[in-house]
Amino acid sequence: MGATASSTASSTAGQLLVIAHETRAGERGVSALLRQLGAVVIEVDLFSAPEDSSIADTVRAAVIDAGARLDYAASALRRFRAALPDVPMLMATPIAQLSQLDPSMGFDDFIALPCPDAELYARIRRLEWHRSEFSHEERVKVGPLVIDRAAHDVQLHGRSITLTAKEYALLDFLMTHRGRLFSREALLSRVWGARYDGGSRTVDIHVRRLRAKLGDPFALETVRGAGYRLPLPKERI
Repeated sequence: MGATASSTASSTAGQLLVIAHETRAGERGVSALLRQLGAVVIEVDLFSAPEDSSIADTVRAAVIDAGARLDYAASALRRFRAALPDVPMLMATPIAQLSQLDPSMGFDDFIALPCPDAELYARIRRLEWHRSEFSHEERVKVGPLVIDRAAHDVQLHGRSITLTAKEYALLDFLMTHRGRLFSREALLSRVWGARYDGGSRTVDIHVRRLRAKLGDPFALETVRGAGYRLPLPKERI
């Protein structure tokens, strides 16, 4: 089965991709549930190649409808994950298959079928929020990393992370000024203050500590001879 879209589909971003065996399409599958919720759905078969679907710039989330063949679904997930690394992916599997789910398959979350329409919608929205980014006076969010300024709290994947005062200040500054390159001297002045008389190595030490505590979600770039930059999210067409 090639890529097909509902009658209300358009070429704009915001569609949901459902990857399922053709026998799961129609009234019984995830696609039908999502359409009942008013979603614009693109369907592709478990055996489709990601490049065949031409949806890289239009999809906001993907659901793999495993049916009775979790092995086929896992293989499809690996293919589509490689082609669509920025798209959150939900594995939908019958309750009987839950014991065979392995996190190494690469899904962001899973849901047991059958399930209420509202639960499926909530799981997809949670994945979208998890990948979202925003910044305002009280909160800054970059993927799973959130700074709650009112509570002076940093959370990663919903868990509070203990930071020192200067680690917190440096993280807040870098997340607030995404995309801008700052020298070590500039960071010392902006975060530690003009009166700080320590050396620039202090910045390197704090960056190293943040990387150790936050891991991959803190995707800070080191620009040799220039300083540090937290890159902007990839733009979508």
